[in-house]
Amino acid sequence: MQDPANLGAEKKAIHERVPAPANAAGEIYDLIFNSISEGVFTVNEGCIITSFNKAAERITGFKASEAVGNHCFEIFRTKICHRQCALKETMRKAESVENARVTIITKDEYEVPIRVTTNLLRDKKGKILGAVEFFRDISEEEHLRQSLESRRSTEDVITRNPEMQRIVSLLPDIAESECNVLIEGPSGSGKELIAQVIHNLSPRTYGPYIKINCGAVPGQLLESELFGYEKGAFTDAKCSKPGQFGLASGGTLLLDEVSEMELPLQVKLLRVLNNGEYQPLGSTKMLRTDARIISATNATLERLSDEGKFRKDLYYRLNVVKIEVPPLCKRREDIPTLVDHFIGLMRRKRRRPIQGISREALRILEEHPFPGNVRELENAIEHAFVMCRDEEIQPQHLPAHVLQNGKAARPRLEAVVDENALIREALRRYRGNKTLAARHLNMHRTTLWRKIKVLRLD
Repeated sequence: MQDPANLGAEKKAIHERVPAPANAAGEIYDLIFNSISEGVFTVNEGCIITSFNKAAERITGFKASEAVGNHCFEIFRTKICHRQCALKETMRKAESVENARVTIITKDEYEVPIRVTTNLLRDKKGKILGAVEFFRDISEEEHLRQSLESRRSTEDVITRNPEMQRIVSLLPDIAESECNVLIEGPSGSGKELIAQVIHNLSPRTYGPYIKINCGAVPGQLLESELFGYEKGAFTDAKCSKPGQFGLASGGTLLLDEVSEMELPLQVKLLRVLNNGEYQPLGSTKMLRTDARIISATNATLERLSDEGKFRKDLYYRLNVVKIEVPPLCKRREDIPTLVDHFIGLMRRKRRRPIQGISREALRILEEHPFPGNVRELENAIEHAFVMCRDEEIQPQHLPAHVLQNGKAARPRLEAVVDENALIREALRRYRGNKTLAARHLNMHRTTLWRKIKVLRLD
């Protein structure tokens, strides 16, 4: 930032070089300038901001009084400000920049994606006075695009594991069949995601998708949730309420942790699966549903049915197609890909400038047994986003239980020595080219610059 003592003088000089319009014309100019829905600001030839409209204030969080007189890179703080500034390119080449996508950091330290268009500012004689930039917040557009892309379904299942890839390849056919599906796998392995993909790929994709956790709701209450009830069916039933089977008609109903369902209720569920009929509590009428049933459990239903803890006939009705989701410890090749995916998700959600993870931190994650599977990995990355104040997640940012695992991080000194050697080797290999060295080390370029300085490798 500039010296505050010089700031006022510089602003005064700016306004002297860019005369304000006459009174009436000036009011109209200000009215139009500040009513434009896009952010607009102007700079002089030194890229110092000379005007800043209301939309620019709203998008960046900076007031015009804070922006005017400062270099544009001090306000927008994009990753390309020093390397490839759109305004500098416009003034250098005398060519406008059209619809460039840039991410800025707001006053409140949030990342905001914008689209930028720039043009030269000339006086009546054609002399270049500076440049103007128009920009708009495209957060909502990108959110919508991401939502639409997420419906591309199978792409949501991120995996390099051959068994998981085989499962994913079968999902379109399973979804199209509309048969009952049983998904088995340990907690946190991605059963709900598989169920969502099946619904999205099915002819019922525009119908309701309803989830209910059978293990989280007590027996009689679960029955009323599934089948609904009539007014006066029990104490406090002051009005009728439809059940989840009725609400899911024409769509999909996911029965999560179906193994926790009590035996008497299993009989009623079997009737629904056999003929689509069910009876709300307190009612004498039979209702019909057209809901497709997907069941999920972290237990093995076949074993439970052999032990008499789950009805065999219900098991066979649920198990038209079975999908067995392997635990994360049996698909460790997915960990790096999932880490990158969760970092991207958290960066958008938390609006933090974290770009990646260090080799040592990734090694620790790859060696962790992950009893909580993919959900535990996601939680570990979210924890790291809370702890990390840098552009790269380091071992100390990971949860304590991950670090304290039997194969935890090597001593810090050993890590530093190894890192020192790796950086030296990369710089030697690429003859001092830090961009190529950073790419080789899977490290952000700014992070590499900082480490070179800290390790005194320059």
